[in-house]
Amino acid sequence: MQIKESAEDYLETILRLQEQTGHVRSIDIANDLGYTKASVSIAMKKLRENGYIHVDEAGAITLEKAGQEIASKIYDRHQTLTNLLIAAGVSKETAAEDACRIEHVISNESYQCIKNYFYNKLK
Repeated sequence: MQIKESAEDYLETILRLQEQTGHVRSIDIANDLGYTKASVSIAMKKLRENGYIHVDEAGAITLEKAGQEIASKIYDRHQTLTNLLIAAGVSKETAAEDACRIEHVISNESYQCIKNYFYNKLK
């Protein structure tokens, strides 16, 4: 299923915050991304309705299987592309920003070839 770039960013952020803090609430996402609570609330409602996340009574957000799969894919792409760009001489900040844009548009074939090439060069 194809989802929008913004939804991928939200799912990736939830995954990253879960790894960092162990729990995620809408306010954590808003603070991390610099979005308003209202914008995050609308996005969380859509993600919940589409089966990507679960929000419990206390407001804790967890990824459902479909959301976890997308978040893991995007997070892997982000890390790999950032590291590749840094290795090519791009500053850390620019590499992270560029990787965030590239991770959403690159085909699976191109990404896998780049990833394999990059990690084989490191060996």
